[in-house]
Amino acid sequence: MERVGERASATNLELFFDLVFVFALTQVTAMMAETPTWPGLLRGALLLSVIWWSWIGYSWLSNWVKADEGLARSAMLIAMAAMFLLALAIPEAFDDLPGGLDGPLVLAFCYLLVRVVHVWLFWIAAGDEAELRAQLVRFVPSMIGGTALLAIASQLSGAAQTAVWAAAVLADYGGTMLIGTKGWRLPSAKHFAERYGLIIIIALGESIVAIGVGVTHLAISWPIIVAATLGLAIAGALWWSYFDTHVLAAEQALAEARGAERVRMGQVAYTYLHLPLMIGIVMLALGLKKVLGYVGGEKGHTLADPLYGPPLWAMYGGVALFMFAYVGIGWRTKHVFKVERVVLGVVLLAVVPLVSYVPAMASLGVLTVLLIALIVYEWFKYHDIREEIRHATHE
Repeated sequence: MERVGERASATNLELFFDLVFVFALTQVTAMMAETPTWPGLLRGALLLSVIWWSWIGYSWLSNWVKADEGLARSAMLIAMAAMFLLALAIPEAFDDLPGGLDGPLVLAFCYLLVRVVHVWLFWIAAGDEAELRAQLVRFVPSMIGGTALLAIASQLSGAAQTAVWAAAVLADYGGTMLIGTKGWRLPSAKHFAERYGLIIIIALGESIVAIGVGVTHLAISWPIIVAATLGLAIAGALWWSYFDTHVLAAEQALAEARGAERVRMGQVAYTYLHLPLMIGIVMLALGLKKVLGYVGGEKGHTLADPLYGPPLWAMYGGVALFMFAYVGIGWRTKHVFKVERVVLGVVLLAVVPLVSYVPAMASLGVLTVLLIALIVYEWFKYHDIREEIRHATHE
């Protein structure tokens, strides 16, 4: 298998591999939309955590060996098939439907297969790297523990099932954190940052899909056009806030770091802190889908009806979570703390009780205005720094 160089870029196979995650994110949004309750949102977040953990393993692997060469190509395709089957089982992740196979157990088995292929290929790719192989051995207990807990959860229901799912996520994430970073490598900062940027684009694309899916069965109207435009503006604002300079500055910091520090930065800023970015975007997608249904007259709703409860908190809280995670990533990579983003996140959470009394379209408009105001404010405040980062990167 061919090793990855410092200036490597994402391969076509990696982009193809990511397509199953588009489907998985759509499945999670649809599942939460069917039961937009607090337990439903929690279960959605847990599902996203499992899906994310499946993806990040291959982001590290493909930074070590080229994904489209030799044995890695076949292994990636096998993992892709397992991930697709996992996504198919998402509607039954917590409640098995009558007939057929046990849905929750199928999901747990597919998750195990995705993880086993990852560790097996990494073991082969490690070659004579004794430290990396030792780290992979230490990695196995958390993998087995997480998947075993998912299998146990498949036979439970209600709060007990959700609690065991949470324990499974904790076993995976916490176990990996406890074994440390010794032996891991990040040969290409450019490739690593690019992969995470692409998955953020995929998540934002899913939010746009949610807007369209939310109204496919409704007659097109001016309220739908206005709401869809506002939803697209929100997705565009999040794209701007991440890709305008953030992704460039973070990649620069990762490239400048060396050895163990680069690995630690990659683990914290990307592997861990990009998860709340993803959850925030998917929660936003849920809120957007509900707003479009409201303004389109779905299930007897009118333009005067407010969006309230978990869907409203998902929409505003999702964006707030995105902002908080962004601040954490900026601090870990460049030691830059953007106070205005923390302030926006707090404001978003504070206004939820107020906008729950206004029409759904108005709550969408308020969110749009707040995000655009942030973009305009940062455009002027960081104008010189922004120009320096962008021009330095493109030289």
